[in-house]
Amino acid sequence: MAEDVKPTRKNLMEIEDRIEFSERGHDTLEQKRDGLIMEFMDILDQAQEVRSGLESDYREAQRAIDMARAMEGDVAVRGAASALKEHPEISTRANNIMGVVVPQIESTKVQKDLDERGYGVLGTSARIDEAADAYEQLLDSIVLAAEVETAMKKLLDEIEKTKRRVNALEFKLLPELRENQEYIEQKLEEQEREEIFRMKKIKDKKEAEEAEDEAAETHSEETEETVTADD
Repeated sequence: MAEDVKPTRKNLMEIEDRIEFSERGHDTLEQKRDGLIMEFMDILDQAQEVRSGLESDYREAQRAIDMARAMEGDVAVRGAASALKEHPEISTRANNIMGVVVPQIESTKVQKDLDERGYGVLGTSARIDEAADAYEQLLDSIVLAAEVETAMKKLLDEIEKTKRRVNALEFKLLPELRENQEYIEQKLEEQEREEIFRMKKIKDKKEAEEAEDEAAETHSEETEETVTADD
C-alpha cells in the first residue's frame, strides 16, 4: 500500500532507482523471452520432422521384424538378437541455449556392420539383416527424439518461468512502485505548499509586528516632540 511508505526524499530516490532497475530488468527478460520463443519454434520444426521420421522408422522396423519371423521363425530371430556382444552406448553432455542447459545425447555402437552383430552371416538370411538394420536405425531415431523432446520441455519451462517474471514486473511490482512514487511526490508537494504557506504567515506576522513597532516608535517620537514644544 502506498500509505505505508514514508513520504521522504530518501524514499523517493530509492523508489526511483528501483523503478529504473526494474524497467531494465523487464526489458532484458522480454528480450530473453522472445529469444527463447524463437529457439523453441526452431526446435519445434525439428521435432516435427524427428517425430515423423521416428514413426516411419518404427513402421519399417515392425515390418522388417514381422517379415523375418515369418520367413525364419521366432527361434532364429531371437538367436540372432541374443548373439549381440557390443551393446549400444549412450552419453550426454550439456548444451547451453540462451542460458538454458539442455542435454545433447550421443549414441555409439548402434549401427553395426554384419560382422559386428555376433551372429553367423552364413547361418542367417537377409531378412534378419534387414530387421537388424531397421532396429538400429529406429534406435538412433529414438535417441534423437529424446534429445529434441527434452530440449523442448526445458525451453518451454524456461519460457513460462520468464513470462511469469515479466508479468510480475509489468503488472505488479512496477505499478506498485509507480504508485508509491506518485504518493510520495504528492505528499512532498503538499508539505512544500504547507511550508510555503507557513513561511508566508511567519513573514506576514513579522512584517505586521515590524509595522506595529515602527508605528509605536513614530507615536513615541511624536509624543516626545509635543512634550518638548509644551515646555
